[in-house]
Amino acid sequence: MRSRALLTLIAVVLLVIGVSVYTLLRSGGPEGAAEAADPGETGRAYLALWERSDLAGMSGLVADRPADFVERHLAFARDLDVESLRLTPGTLRRQDGQTAELPFQGVRTIRNRGEWPFESTLRLTLRDGRWRVLWAPETIHPALAGGGRIEFKEIQAPAAEPVTGSGDPIPHDSGAESYFGLFGDGRQATGNGYAIEAVQADGGSRELMVFQPPQVKGTPTTLSRPVQAAAARALDGVSQPAAIVAVRSHTGEVLAVADRLGGGNGGQNAFRGYYPPGSTFKVITATALLVGGLTPDSPTDCPASYTPAGGRPFGNAEGHSAPGPISLTTAFAISCNTAFIEQSARLLPDGGGLVRAARLFGFNRDIEGPGVCGRIRPPEGADQLASAAIGQGAVVASPLCMALAAAAVQDGSWHQPVVIPGSPRGRPVPLPAKAATGLRAMMRAVVSAGTASSGGLPPGTAGKTGTAEAGGGGEHAWFIGYRGDTAFAVFVKNGGAGAQAAVPIAARFLRAL
Repeated sequence: MRSRALLTLIAVVLLVIGVSVYTLLRSGGPEGAAEAADPGETGRAYLALWERSDLAGMSGLVADRPADFVERHLAFARDLDVESLRLTPGTLRRQDGQTAELPFQGVRTIRNRGEWPFESTLRLTLRDGRWRVLWAPETIHPALAGGGRIEFKEIQAPAAEPVTGSGDPIPHDSGAESYFGLFGDGRQATGNGYAIEAVQADGGSRELMVFQPPQVKGTPTTLSRPVQAAAARALDGVSQPAAIVAVRSHTGEVLAVADRLGGGNGGQNAFRGYYPPGSTFKVITATALLVGGLTPDSPTDCPASYTPAGGRPFGNAEGHSAPGPISLTTAFAISCNTAFIEQSARLLPDGGGLVRAARLFGFNRDIEGPGVCGRIRPPEGADQLASAAIGQGAVVASPLCMALAAAAVQDGSWHQPVVIPGSPRGRPVPLPAKAATGLRAMMRAVVSAGTASSGGLPPGTAGKTGTAEAGGGGEHAWFIGYRGDTAFAVFVKNGGAGAQAAVPIAARFLRAL
């Protein structure tokens, strides 16, 4: 009985050992335990080894493995700078008893760029009783099929547009777009972007993934979004080419440039375009006269016509005149040409005083970006002096220049224009104190009792109208001034009289602030 029981026990042990050996042989040994009869197990084992970059283990599961199998994987990861790989198997699809497919999804992390998702398929075949991976280049990525390749391509990144001083976008369609090139170096590059591109054997290509560069802030400017918006809306409905430039009086910072003159960044625009300033130049002429000895209360005549010695007759707009002696302030407020021509002929006969006064306001000075603020040639003879005294002939200026002139009166010093915070500003140019004080009173009189008194300007506005002969195309309309710390120039090309065409625009602008 004991021997029979012993024999039975030995038989059971041998049976267990036999089954175990058979199972072990079927599975390929301990290291190939994943190679079970189920192709899904082999596929999932291959993907797990791939995630761990275990190329040796992957090689052991590949049928008909190419000689460059390992090098292909290493080169792909190296050339595309793959930092990590995540793989997720899908649902196995059996083709027949000998083949199967295991779709999978993957995500490659590209160093310093981001994630690149893809999808591919493992093809599996039964060889010698074991499931193996039928590897091809498209297993790494489908774009490698048929001799294709994958490579990085540098792409041009979108540039950051300038922004306002508060970091807000500059309002679109506001007339400032053509000036972006003046704001530092214009649109600021945000760095390089990259695309992963599939290149086919026939040379065709397509983008598989685009990595944009990190977003950066736009180029900061001195523009104020509310001031820019107010300037742009004030020009809505104006049929003639026109512009508004606004600056901060005590710094020269440009707060707005709404330009619908059609000159573009390199043409006759509000910064670089030179136009006769007309009677707005009387701000400069009055400065020269106040320095020359007059006061705002000095008496002067305002005849309908005046002929300087050795010159031709000059008149007022529409032949207007003022009876009896009037003060220089009143002559300024009603924009009496003949009074300013007569006083200039008497106190500034060689024109030198007028040129020196103009230089205080930036004329004939180099300024950043625009070139020069305005130009005045030394007048030669009575007629040239008379024309220059009323902003004609040898005198031209940009709307920017005249906005800075108004700012100089308000602040008491002329400042270089600034469009980029932190830009070199230069030293302020102080006006003679008595001239600045007198000019403020005279510009207030223009709004309270002079040519701009019926224009609907808000309280606290001071300014000067201008109507400039343009020759052939009609007169240019001007109004320059300030309210608070905001100085401005309104210019309407061939718009007619400044009081009728420019002042209402200024009123809309100021009331919108």
